[in-house]
Amino acid sequence: MVQTKKKNEKVAVILFNLGGPDGKNAIEPFLMNFFMDKNIIRLPLPVRYLLASFIAKKRSKREAGESYGELGDKSPLLDNTNAQARALEKALSDDSRETDGGVIFKTFVAMRYWHPMSPQVVRDVREWGADRIVIIPMYPQFSTTTTWSSLEVWNKAMHQAGMNLPTSMVCCYHENEGFIKASAENIKSEYEKAIVDGYDKPRVLFSAHGLPESIIKDGDPYQWQCEQTAEAIAKAINITDLDWQICYQSRVGPKKWIGPSVDEALEKAAADKKAVVIYPHAFTQEHVETLVELDIEYRDEAEKMGQRGYYRAKTVGTQVSFIDGLADLVFKHLRREKVEAEGYNRPCPSQFNQCCMRINDQGLADFPLVKKKAA
Repeated sequence: MVQTKKKNEKVAVILFNLGGPDGKNAIEPFLMNFFMDKNIIRLPLPVRYLLASFIAKKRSKREAGESYGELGDKSPLLDNTNAQARALEKALSDDSRETDGGVIFKTFVAMRYWHPMSPQVVRDVREWGADRIVIIPMYPQFSTTTTWSSLEVWNKAMHQAGMNLPTSMVCCYHENEGFIKASAENIKSEYEKAIVDGYDKPRVLFSAHGLPESIIKDGDPYQWQCEQTAEAIAKAINITDLDWQICYQSRVGPKKWIGPSVDEALEKAAADKKAVVIYPHAFTQEHVETLVELDIEYRDEAEKMGQRGYYRAKTVGTQVSFIDGLADLVFKHLRREKVEAEGYNRPCPSQFNQCCMRINDQGLADFPLVKKKAA
């Protein structure tokens, strides 16, 4: 459904992200919120609660506590996402495509597992007096464990607040031109450093957050979209015979996860006597998994393996090409009222039955973004 605009229309642009603890005492409750998500641990509520409590308490004292300790006992994710929100709001406000007609944009950040969370942000949007909402997840690739989980709690908060504004959501943009361009620029910069340091044809490792294989087998398109992103970036780097591969990080628990893991990719590179340029192509800002896991932990592992050269390309952050790409998404989806991929009506291939567009259009969500009208 496409609607016409009105004079001085106020458009709230909502950026979804994961969230992170804002202090040492917030680490355990943040982890509790995370592992209580039914999209993360897919078990009945009583079992999920017991398991989440155990994991949150254990990891807050060990792995997670130590990792956030490297960052001053807090996550930089909110600060970095807020910086992106400010850059996007400026890009939207400076663009004449809609602002000449009186459209006013304001960006809001809604975190999934720590503040500011959806109920508070919904209240902020209402107090601002928004006429319309456009949602963009800060995850370029869709997964039920990230974007869909955020959408569920957002729609529930909207429902509970009695708000029913025209809303559009970009469910994925894994091949967005601005995102691909910014990613290629960052990788090429580190690649050239490796060449100057004397390493011949470094291997580019595209690292994404891993998922249990069972989630992918259930029809989640995340892995497929990560592969599409890596291929697009590798092409944009425009280096003849570029040596690259995809790998996955952040494994938790005993289940079998998608692979190869970053450890396995580093072991192979070490055996092949290859320097590596690692790039987190499923993340759009720096946080614990890039600043600690990639920059410290995997770098240490690579050194123990005898790795020849370890370089890490930064995330896209507030790079102009990425922010301009997000602005283009907002303008393209501004007057629509659907959950859609970047290219409109372009759901994932049919084997991915948990494609966001399909879930919403089939009315399978508890709180779908667009409810089907009665016949």
